[in-house]
Amino acid sequence: MGNTCLICKTLLVDKSKDYCERHERFRAAITIAPKLKEDFFGSAPAPFVGEYGYPRVNVGILSTIEHEQDAWMHDAPQQWAAQNYGISEVVNLRSSLVNSRFQAGVSDVRKSEKFLDISKEVGMSSKPVDVEINLKKKPFLSLNFDNTALPRGPPGELVKAQVTENPSISRHVDRVHDDTDWKAKDAMSYLYKHGYDENFLTRILSVGTIGMQKDRKLVPTKWSITAVDDSLGKELITKIKDYQTTDNLAYFGGYLGNYYLILFFPEVWQYELFEMYVPNNPGQTINHSTDFESFSGRRGYAFNTQGGYYAARLAIAEKLFSMKRQASVLALRVIREEYDTPLGVWVVRQATRKALESAPIIFGDKELMIKYASAFLKKKFGFDVGVQMGKSILLQSLKNQKKLSAWN
Repeated sequence: MGNTCLICKTLLVDKSKDYCERHERFRAAITIAPKLKEDFFGSAPAPFVGEYGYPRVNVGILSTIEHEQDAWMHDAPQQWAAQNYGISEVVNLRSSLVNSRFQAGVSDVRKSEKFLDISKEVGMSSKPVDVEINLKKKPFLSLNFDNTALPRGPPGELVKAQVTENPSISRHVDRVHDDTDWKAKDAMSYLYKHGYDENFLTRILSVGTIGMQKDRKLVPTKWSITAVDDSLGKELITKIKDYQTTDNLAYFGGYLGNYYLILFFPEVWQYELFEMYVPNNPGQTINHSTDFESFSGRRGYAFNTQGGYYAARLAIAEKLFSMKRQASVLALRVIREEYDTPLGVWVVRQATRKALESAPIIFGDKELMIKYASAFLKKKFGFDVGVQMGKSILLQSLKNQKKLSAWN
């Protein structure tokens, strides 16, 4: 074995390895390259719908290049988080999925078309579907990363596809698929209550298998992810608004270099998210993005924090719903250098959930909790959060409420 990384040629600290720490996570892509071929028999855990060219988009059947008994693990964010998978493990799983794609108009799902029908079956199935794939030519080695969707592996143009086993479609999924008078948000709510997670709901929404017949269409996966988080979150928030308030509670935790300090204040529902990239060098300027909603909700899309806003909000709403309480919630996201590969907004959702699974610190008053938050972040990450706190709409509203109560 050499002393330098086979990709970037940097000096290796561990002489027993062939790749540096950063490129170690791309080993699966390097390993899969010689195995790529035009025709193969694999297991498909999920579809993928692109957004470019809308309303005519690329639709992909994501599959392994050979049958795998545990192919479901290639599309299982909650399981990855539960087992504390690292960035390398996630990249390795996703990079080994070939994206066998074809083009379709978004409204084509309302009629029968073989490739779309297969994509629907893959999306609706509760376990990966075995498929036979024929591509125009051998897929080229490529990995696609972004902040919303899961990573995707090598793409190839689909010529022929065949499902080689019956998909496992549950009666609950069959019901929402067959009922064409049911709105998509109601279908998602029904499935969510029956234990189907947001990842599954994203799949079935993206391939147009739910909703009223006239409204059914392909929905790009990135858009579907945010739509599911937003819809589920709104429904939970409507319910928690009827509950009593929490105590002053502070939660902290994280996953894959994404850390959350989440403060629950004993007031009616409000929510504000600050996202801050905090480099290891404490002397650098800390930039932030933020979005806010009052008790009455948002009027438009959270353009500053984007999908992360809705993903974190869903996790927070789930926690409050389980507590049968409401709160004004300030969420502070700290992104560290260790999160150097974007894996999708699921990381935000799972990091928030992990934070809220921790034992909270209870405070007698809100001022003490705010001081604690500032001191904690200073000690933990070496930066002063005073600038962000000073710009918080939520904290300002709490101060104004205090002033108004003094007149009563």
